[in-house]
Order: sequence, then C-alpha cells, then structure tokens
Amino acid sequence: MLVRFSKMHGLGNDFMVIDAVAQRVRLNTDTVKRLADRHTGVGFDQLLLVEPPTRPDMDFRYRIYNADGSEVEHCGNGARCFARFVRERRLSVKNEIRVETAKGSALLTLLPDRQVEVNMGEPVLQPVEIPFAAEQEAAIYRLEIEGQCYEVSAVSMGNPHCVLLVNDVAQAPVKQLGRLIERHARFPQRVNVGFMQVMSRSQIQLRVFERGAGETQACGTGACAAVVAGRLRGLLDEQVDVHLTGGKLQISWEGKGSPVLMTGPATTVYEGQVYL
Repeated sequence: MLVRFSKMHGLGNDFMVIDAVAQRVRLNTDTVKRLADRHTGVGFDQLLLVEPPTRPDMDFRYRIYNADGSEVEHCGNGARCFARFVRERRLSVKNEIRVETAKGSALLTLLPDRQVEVNMGEPVLQPVEIPFAAEQEAAIYRLEIEGQCYEVSAVSMGNPHCVLLVNDVAQAPVKQLGRLIERHARFPQRVNVGFMQVMSRSQIQLRVFERGAGETQACGTGACAAVVAGRLRGLLDEQVDVHLTGGKLQISWEGKGSPVLMTGPATTVYEGQVYL
C-alpha cells in the first residue's frame, strides 16, 4: 500500500504526517517503529495521523504515535504541524481548526506571520487524573529515585508531565534521570520529564525527555507543563518565553481555570511516498 506523507518539524521536534482522510491507512506498532527508524525508514520523533472527526463539532481527529509505536494523547508541536498540514493539503480553508484528541480537543489558529497558536485547554493538576500516585494535589511533590529525593511538579496537558528545577539545564542528566523517572512506579502510564532552568520571571530554558522517544529538540506540551509548574511555584509571570534546544515557544497561562496558550512555528521539510 503506497501512502503519501509530509515530513515536518516544530523547532526540530520532527514528524511524519499522514492524511488518513483522502487515503486509506492502516498502522500497527511494528509499522510505526519501522517508519521511525532514522537509518532505514523515514525517521521521526512522532507520527501524526489526520483522520475524519467522530464528533460533529470537530474538524478532524488528531492521533499521535511515538517512535516506539505507542499511541499517546497529545503533542503540542505536532498540533502546530497538524494545522499547517491540513491547510497545505487543502483539507481545510479555515484559520481556526478544531481537532479532537484522545483526551479532549484543541483549537488551532493559523496566524498571519505563519506562526500557529494552540489552545491547549486547562492543565490537569489532580493526581488521579494525571495520573500520578499522590494523596492530594500539591505544587511540589517529593519523588525518590535510587535512594535520592527530588522535588518535582506533576501536570497533565492531555499527557502526563513531571517537571524538575535545575541550576544549569546544559549539565542536567536528562538521558539518565529522564529514563528513570519516565518509568517510575508513581506514574502508571509513564511520563514525560522536563528539566527547567528559570532565567527570569519571563524566560526559562527547558530540555524534555519524552516517553517513548527520549530527549527531543522541543516539546510543546512539555513547555506548557513547565510554565504551569513554574507559575504554581510562584516563579513565573503569565507570559513566558520557553527556550528549547530547537528554538523558542511563547506560552501564556493566566492561572487555574484558564487554558494554556502556545504559539510557535511549524515547518514542512519535504513530501514523499512510502509503502506500508
């Protein structure tokens, strides 16, 4: 089965994007893993699937697969690429696109400067809904790993995130500690791990170890979760520039009861065809 696709990225977080509206597509774990291989396949952090909606108030259904073949709930950088993809493929002529995700919905707005704003919805802070094993909601939790205790924040942006404060993000043990936290028993669905250095009340640096993918150049939901965690700790203002390895995102959150807004670029690299 020959399938058309686009290779895209959001600040270096790269995607294979497939239109499953105009063509028939069947995916399984092995197929996704084969396509994700950077030596013998297309190579990507995540695969994005554009499907017809199942709800009448939505324009599309948005599905995300990690490089290890696991399906996940949300991806902020992917959402921006999703919006650019459906416009470039003429699947939609709208500037505001509503998509359904595994755990809700998102509003994607294409801006005149080719940036895309994503309304990520309200962050989830209740431990049972993240999910995270804790007796009650808190801004800071203590997590024990190999005999050492770390202070972390736990947030869901449609997918679970654990955020740690570090003094120097460049020296943070992202690969080693990220892998241990990703599969910590208190996160029953695994977790994305953010390492945040606060530069000022409006500027942070961030590296993210994503579950099922390892460290990526950028993570949109991770940037949102980091700003939420920083605001809950009283460290950040309402609007924050998040500097990731691949570039900068603008994140805005007024506080509890309000949605998180993320603005950033989406870039098409090339279009291709592949046999599934």
